[in-house]
Amino acid sequence: MVLSISGVVLLGVIVFLFFRKDGMKMSHAVVCSLFGFFLAGTAIAPSIKQGSASLAGLLGGIQL
Repeated sequence: MVLSISGVVLLGVIVFLFFRKDGMKMSHAVVCSLFGFFLAGTAIAPSIKQGSASLAGLLGGIQL
């Protein structure tokens, strides 16, 4: 649960930065949001969630 909340916050910040700095239009942000919303209801959603959890585990295991 913590990963999904932090992932949403991270992606929200990225969309906000694109909107403010790179000239992303509000319509693009809406389309990105709708795409993510509808993608979450598809059969590929568990694979995406599992892949992001693996990536988070890999990044969490990196020792600096």
